[in-house]
Amino acid sequence: MLFSTERMRSFNDRWLVSALLSGLVAVVHPPQPLAGQQSANADEDLTVNAAALMEAAPAEWLSYGRDQAETHYSPLDQINAGNVDRLELAWSWEIPKTGARLEATPLVSDGVMYATGPHSFVFALDARTGEKIWQWDPGIPDERQGGPSVCCGDVNRGVAIYGDKVYAGLLDGRLVALNKETGLVEWVVQTTPPGQDYSITGAPRIAKGNVIIGNGGAEYGIRGYVTAYDAETGAEAWRTYTVPGNPADGFESEAMRVAADTWNGEWWVVGGGGSAWDTFAFDPEANLVYVGTGNGAPWSRDIRSPGGGDNLYLSSILALNADDGELVWHYQTTPGDDWDYTATQPMMLLDLTIDGRERKVIVQAPKNGFFFVIDRLTGEFISGQAYADDLTWASGIDPQTGRPIEMPEARYGTNRQGAWLSPAPFGAHNWRPMAWNPATGLVYLPAQNNVSYYEMVTDFQYTLGQWNTGTTIRGGGGPRPDRPSLTGPRTLLVARDPATNTEVWRAPSQGGNGGTMSTGGNLVFWGSGNRLVAINATTGEELWATEVGGGTATPMTYQLDGVQYVSILGGSTREGPRMWTFALDGSAESPRGN
Repeated sequence: MLFSTERMRSFNDRWLVSALLSGLVAVVHPPQPLAGQQSANADEDLTVNAAALMEAAPAEWLSYGRDQAETHYSPLDQINAGNVDRLELAWSWEIPKTGARLEATPLVSDGVMYATGPHSFVFALDARTGEKIWQWDPGIPDERQGGPSVCCGDVNRGVAIYGDKVYAGLLDGRLVALNKETGLVEWVVQTTPPGQDYSITGAPRIAKGNVIIGNGGAEYGIRGYVTAYDAETGAEAWRTYTVPGNPADGFESEAMRVAADTWNGEWWVVGGGGSAWDTFAFDPEANLVYVGTGNGAPWSRDIRSPGGGDNLYLSSILALNADDGELVWHYQTTPGDDWDYTATQPMMLLDLTIDGRERKVIVQAPKNGFFFVIDRLTGEFISGQAYADDLTWASGIDPQTGRPIEMPEARYGTNRQGAWLSPAPFGAHNWRPMAWNPATGLVYLPAQNNVSYYEMVTDFQYTLGQWNTGTTIRGGGGPRPDRPSLTGPRTLLVARDPATNTEVWRAPSQGGNGGTMSTGGNLVFWGSGNRLVAINATTGEELWATEVGGGTATPMTYQLDGVQYVSILGGSTREGPRMWTFALDGSAESPRGN
């Protein structure tokens, strides 16, 4: 294995200082109250504290998944299966920042909507009218202009709210706390080592008065970790690494010592990977923070860890003590990951009756194509079943061990033979949130089918600032056999019963998936192609749809002054990215004439 540091980043300390200074300014436009207008809950304490996050009041959307269980379910039912065809545009707002897909889920607190756009752009809008209150641009250039290296677009999935602050993770690895009312910076901390290939695209979460944030960058070569920062001051509360470092430097915890026994070679030189770039959940009763970890660095295990090994804690669900970040249990969805089959896809916490027994579970549909149901208190494997149509790397999950039953051709590096395998690195499910509905007992999963050719390179050389996968994913390699045809649709929505881990119905897509949200009105809202779609949560029948532009994000809902609204981010750079908000019999004119 060869390593080179000749290509050094123009994204350096001097630029970081400039960015920190330039980011202290927000554009503020205080909203004018309407005659007789009241707050969202005029007689209630609207402080977003631990109790408010735990209660998750139906009229608001205070955290990424609305509740800390990350269910993306709202009990609001003013908009329902019987009247959803009356949904019309209430207002929209064009985001004055372009250059990346929209992936954020907006939050609403006390009549104000908070969200993010491309390049970590943060904004606050009047949730009744769409009038801008403030916007904050950290001024981060893209990679071509010397900004941070980002694997998969200069995107951002949203903010967290706590107390009088709004928190956002930035592409350059900073975590910033903004004043809720003004958008001015309260504190900022650099969560990643400057000059290395880390980035942040995920939404922060709140647990035990701390802001929880991970990072990305495993394609380039980093060592993953998750950090908790005091929500008031920004002081580091704890940090937990997801893979071990150089044993000669000592181990940060017993969990890292145990993990090191599952690795071989000098994995730490490239970092090992395991970045926690997206999914978290929090169970306040169990006092556990759940973290999904990413792929190995490099992807190819035969380069990363010659001789094999499970390579803990790659592609795993980790349960951490919320007080100190210590590992309580883990479950590895893809042991010895060789394919970029991350476990960073959205998770949710459910209480289910399984085989006549009440179980507190965590469910996840990671990239590898299997839907997992795990005991969230102990990490015990309960079930794992395929949700993807095209799944060729493994034939199933062993019900006794909870480990994948790998196909002989799957280990392309060990075999020294490339292979077409499904899913591709895009995964059978990626960042797009799934949703739960307690009335139907179903999980709604935006799934996809794809295939990719996996082949190990023979002359791997680590280079700072470039993809270091150890595969021919970006070209090169020998002749390839013909690409196999897919057996299932490229994208679709799947309704699954998590108690039995079986598919109940599926709905076709008209393009790429967005995220999902379910409501007490027996509805599932879903981004599909350039449309926001409403589906009957029981049957899967499409009831309503409207065009919102390409690259739909994730819908959410809230209620103000007795009116329920549904919002989603949608629109490409060409069309103009926009926040779209709908209500029954809304009367706003569409900015695109549709």
